[in-house]
Amino acid sequence: MKKISFDDLNGKVCVITGGAGVIGVSIIRALASVGTKVAIVDINEELAQKVAAELANEFNAEIIGVKANVLDKASLESAKLVINEKLGPIDLLINGAGGNSPQATTQVEQIEEVDLSNLDKTFYGLQMEGFDKVFALNFKGTVLPSMVFTKDMLEKRSGVVLNISSMNSYHPLTKIPAYSAAKASVNNFTEWLSVHLAKVGIRVNAVAPGFFITNQNRFLVIDEKTGDYSARGNKIVSNTPMGKFGDPDDLQGAALYLLSDLSSFVTGIVIPVDGGFNAYSGV
Repeated sequence: MKKISFDDLNGKVCVITGGAGVIGVSIIRALASVGTKVAIVDINEELAQKVAAELANEFNAEIIGVKANVLDKASLESAKLVINEKLGPIDLLINGAGGNSPQATTQVEQIEEVDLSNLDKTFYGLQMEGFDKVFALNFKGTVLPSMVFTKDMLEKRSGVVLNISSMNSYHPLTKIPAYSAAKASVNNFTEWLSVHLAKVGIRVNAVAPGFFITNQNRFLVIDEKTGDYSARGNKIVSNTPMGKFGDPDDLQGAALYLLSDLSSFVTGIVIPVDGGFNAYSGV
């Protein structure tokens, strides 16, 4: 009988893109607690190194911060050289880079009256520059790191990729078409890549966080003037059966499970971590 533990993650090398964010830091804490070596890959080198130093000190763990742009393959390849030199061959990849932008967000949820002279707040007023930026960051920013950081796994014929999806991948939220479409693409890519790599020992899965308050969505769910939930924030909570926003630490168990040998026969799945949101019809 297989021992029920995360001991197999001890000493392994994990790359996490966008790891300096709220969700990334929580997952790194879980990894550090079981002895995993971690490379935080972030476009903000100063922040990545600051977070790495703080967590390394807290957990007495090997954690480094490395600069890279997830939309620039050459940048990622340079980062891989640094990671290999400092930590060794890569065993695990978490594609955590992503986020939304006000530039790719409509100001109204639905068009209720047609006024062709005033469509700026609707779908018709979206600027493609903002749309492209959000879609690329979330989707291509998952594809390119997967191309680069799984090369060591190919040589060893073992490894795990964990993509960070979203509830929007199942049920697109109003106002955020680019982010929703990109995360749906991440789910599809997770399934595709899992099949492509299955026979060489690399597993590919994803978690789909429900609603957590992060730097990227704070402007949508918190009223800046009062500090209370916005109307949208209240709507989310009322449609989450557990009646609350999640805590980033709620992702730790699912992440460790999918990265460890406990899920050795699991590939090509997306696990919602959402307080029941995906299961609820609203009635």
